Amino acid sequence: MSLTLGFAGDPHIGVFTRVFEDIAVIPPETPQEMRDAFQEDLGVDLVATHIQGTHIIGSLLAGNSRGLVVSGLVVEDERAALEEHREVMLLEGSMNAAGNVILVNDFFAAVHPEMDDDLIDEIGSFLGVPVVRLTLGGIRTVGMGGVITNSGVLVHPRTTDQEIGVLESVTDLPIGRGSINMGTGLVGTGLVANTRGYIAGTYTSGFELGRIEEVFGFEV
Repeated sequence: MSLTLGFAGDPHIGVFTRVFEDIAVIPPETPQEMRDAFQEDLGVDLVATHIQGTHIIGSLLAGNSRGLVVSGLVVEDERAALEEHREVMLLEGSMNAAGNVILVNDFFAAVHPEMDDDLIDEIGSFLGVPVVRLTLGGIRTVGMGGVITNSGVLVHPRTTDQEIGVLESVTDLPIGRGSINMGTGLVGTGLVANTRGYIAGTYTSGFELGRIEEVFGFEV
């Protein structure tokens, strides 16, 4: 199992890719080593596309098994690539970096605390989940402050008990604090995971890997 990888030498693999249970959305220029690891270790099919003409897929895309929420600045061919696998909702307005402002699995979603009520209702209806406003360690970009699968939730190490309490109000999944890449609290920037496995950024320590495995239930 390839526990740690970089994207062309960059350890922030969560910024460049977005992993779901069945697919991983990756930039077309993704190195072969990472393509192989995603397929073998995460058991996913690969969807190669840019979003907004860029390779920061993880920042601009969120979703679950029911649908994908993507920046409203996505172009037609990029949207078409996503629509081959899910229904797609466009996130318009100034808060359009879906992967940054939405943390979601098949059971619930947490969003940027300043998100508009109507938009929260629309996201919840589209993805079929209850939605809560949340910060993680005071971080408002919850999509990068945490990583979520259908098995567990890893959050910023400074996440407060009160913030964890908000999560506990919508899920009974294991919730744990952790970091990646030798102390980075924005775990979403350097970790991708589903219920089959995980891959962390190149500089993630053995201790951090152990914490990831504990929270997501990969311990032997």
